[in-house]
Amino acid sequence: MSAEDFKSAKEKFLAFIEGKGLRLTTQRMAIIDTVFSTEEHFTAEQLLDWSRQRDQSVSRATVYRTLPLLTESGLVSEMDFGKDHKYYDPNYAQHPNHNHIICQDCDRIVEFESEKIERLEDEITHNLGFSLKTQRIQINANCEELKKLGSCRNKDCR
Repeated sequence: MSAEDFKSAKEKFLAFIEGKGLRLTTQRMAIIDTVFSTEEHFTAEQLLDWSRQRDQSVSRATVYRTLPLLTESGLVSEMDFGKDHKYYDPNYAQHPNHNHIICQDCDRIVEFESEKIERLEDEITHNLGFSLKTQRIQINANCEELKKLGSCRNKDCR
């Protein structure tokens, strides 16, 4: 995502907050700046840690109150990858039909898009009498680096 896309997403979210009549506190601003400056998927706890690097006063409660606003705005998507926590995807607004590969060894999440998959989805839904609205493909895989080297630089895999 380009710097311009981040700026645009942030501006849209600030307008969304204003439209709801909510205050823009320094804590909330640190969270917003953090979300719209990363392309990485993140958990609530990661967002808390990253936001505290910007502003030590960011509270867990503010993070947990801000996440539903981010998803309600449509600019961030909550993703359930079958873990004991949700992930949040900050690239959702710019690329709503992207797919994910989730490494079962190191938890790395890789996004991908494929015109072939899109054509196949359109063909399948059309043949079954549907019109495609949204799609989500999630591939769970194992880390090739871990298999080859016995460790993975993405996480302490053993």
